[in-house]
Amino acid sequence: METQSKAGDWRAFKRVLMPPVKDLHKLEVYEEHEGYAALREVLTTDKWDPTSVTNEMKKSGLKGRGGAGFPTGLKWSFMPPVDPDIPRFLCCNGDESEPGTFKDRQLMEYNPHLVLEGMLIAAYAMSIKTAFLYIRGEFADWITLMEGELEKAYAKGYVGQDIMGSGFSCEIVIHKGAGAYICGEESSLMESLEGKRAYPRIKPPFPAQKGVWGYPTTINNVESLACAPLIIRNGGDWYAGIGAEAHPGPVLYGISGHVNRPGVYEYPTGMLITDLIYEVAGGMRGGKKLKALIPGGSSTPILRADMIEGLTMDANSLRDAGSMMGTSGMLIMDEDTDIVAWLRRITHFYHHESCGQCTPCREGTGWLENIVTRIDEGEGNFRDLDLLLDLCTQMEGRTVCALADAAAWPVRYTIDRFRDEFEARCRPSLIPSGGVLENA
Repeated sequence: METQSKAGDWRAFKRVLMPPVKDLHKLEVYEEHEGYAALREVLTTDKWDPTSVTNEMKKSGLKGRGGAGFPTGLKWSFMPPVDPDIPRFLCCNGDESEPGTFKDRQLMEYNPHLVLEGMLIAAYAMSIKTAFLYIRGEFADWITLMEGELEKAYAKGYVGQDIMGSGFSCEIVIHKGAGAYICGEESSLMESLEGKRAYPRIKPPFPAQKGVWGYPTTINNVESLACAPLIIRNGGDWYAGIGAEAHPGPVLYGISGHVNRPGVYEYPTGMLITDLIYEVAGGMRGGKKLKALIPGGSSTPILRADMIEGLTMDANSLRDAGSMMGTSGMLIMDEDTDIVAWLRRITHFYHHESCGQCTPCREGTGWLENIVTRIDEGEGNFRDLDLLLDLCTQMEGRTVCALADAAAWPVRYTIDRFRDEFEARCRPSLIPSGGVLENA
């Protein structure tokens, strides 16, 4: 395959994760378009062994597409040396529950066998014989679809015992999620998979040391694993040549909100945000002005419209701008958006989804929602804004998992970047200071 375009030439980019092929979800169509060719090459030629597959993933520069952006090949290398008496597991994380994120669902629907092939290549690279595909419980139709396509893959000998006569065996099990946002956190996912309540685990030990049922485990996102066959088929250098140099590859941008053409779009990393909004997504709905953008799902810091000029969708650029790439779930808000009401909805979500294991999160998310609600209803005062920021400080980095951070960041950065709108909703404080009513 020819080398793909850099982000600057995004109009010439040819889709590879979701190519324009009719009925690609069907096994026979997938096979007609090089489906399972990468797996066959890995298993049946002398070119590849587990170490070389992992090294190719490292060369590609692929960063995990689940939100944290950790280098995928490096994560694979964390698995301990093989011990025939100790089982090891792979978990493909399809528990897509972050508000504003919906690209994994689209990938499983449109190109399910690319996900399965990626899981098998990853399993080979880490000498894993059992892999789990953990899918969000609410995705009933997608679970049914994946189960049907997995059965076909088993029937053709792509999954199971002695795959393609290579001697390598791997079983894939599809597991229905437990219906909670916290199940997308990797250690909670493992707890849920074991049949327990999805409480996050304290780290260390990390999953590669002690994962599912206490055995070495690697957890990767659906989109991350779907990149593996493409990297094997075309080479790590090919993948590294797509998009932003420090954060390469194609990425699925989930664009929602006040745009004319919301949807999932595959383009290189490093795209100008303005191009994604005004070219790819057809511009602002109703000709309205852009007010704010959340670049990577609801937990990533919000950006004002005046902060995105020249800004690109890659980890380094967004970090420098004071936000994160996250899941590339872009929420677009126009000039009529009530930012206080929006934050109220977000705080309600994180309060509802906190698992309750850690006190700062269990109690803090409730206080965040209560205070933001009070402000939204016109009953708050200026002191509440500083109280919210103090609450965020007491929550951030003080819990077992990052849900408290995910709840605190929208509050902190929305108040910081839209404080005038919150102050306009507040009334003067009724608490006297020095005999004078405070209004600041």
